[in-house]
Amino acid sequence: MATLKLEDCVNDVCPWSGKPVAADSLTLYRGQVVGFCNPGCRDKFEKAAGMFDARIGADGAVKG
Repeated sequence: MATLKLEDCVNDVCPWSGKPVAADSLTLYRGQVVGFCNPGCRDKFEKAAGMFDARIGADGAVKG
């Protein structure tokens, strides 16, 4: 996996907490670097995003 960089992050604040993003708490989502305030928030997002992605098809339609 490529190293994610804070300067490539699309957001300045954590979407969960509203706190500033941290360099050790980045993830790649749909081709964009998304930042979080800590690894716990990042991990919570990755789990939630994976659940949503599993339910949404390539055409954007929600599955079952």
